[in-house]
Amino acid sequence: MTNSVDRRARASQKRQRLTAAAARVLHEQGVERTTLADIAREADVPVGNVYYYFKTKDELVRAALTEHSAHLDELIARLDRLDDPRDRLRGLVEAWVSRRDLAARYGCPTGTLAVELDKRPDGTLDAEVAAVIRQLLDWAGRQFRELGLDDPDGLALTLVSGYQGMSLLANALRDPEVMTREGDRLSRWISSLRAEGDR
Repeated sequence: MTNSVDRRARASQKRQRLTAAAARVLHEQGVERTTLADIAREADVPVGNVYYYFKTKDELVRAALTEHSAHLDELIARLDRLDDPRDRLRGLVEAWVSRRDLAARYGCPTGTLAVELDKRPDGTLDAEVAAVIRQLLDWAGRQFRELGLDDPDGLALTLVSGYQGMSLLANALRDPEVMTREGDRLSRWISSLRAEGDR
């Protein structure tokens, strides 16, 4: 019984290592340039074992998207412990800016996947990457709604568009300070927003 439990635990850990490695390598290299061998090497797993857990590269892309969603869940859970929705939104911007070096090197993990997957002729995985972005938009919209602001979903779209734009430009220019400057601008914008009755 113990051996069976140990085997399942090791298998689960190996799958998690492969999933985390897929998220990193796909972000750094893109879907088309990444091989299963690249992910196996990053996870320190024999390449033959990858096929036991993931039969195709698309399954690994799905796993990477699950990993991105899980990271977003963790971030949201941390931010939701803050009392003020304005602080939560500014905390989100701070989290983005804290990853400015990574964004300058590779862009936004989910955004770059979305762009690359959209170019595929088979159109697979589009809905799954959109679901991760929708998760962020919905959370931000709830924060703006809690602040009593008009058009909370539009404000959420503006915020997330700002992030995607600053990560794209930081990447294109290889300049992490783009994230710092634009993150400060987004934080000031959040602070400046007032509900109709507060003006």
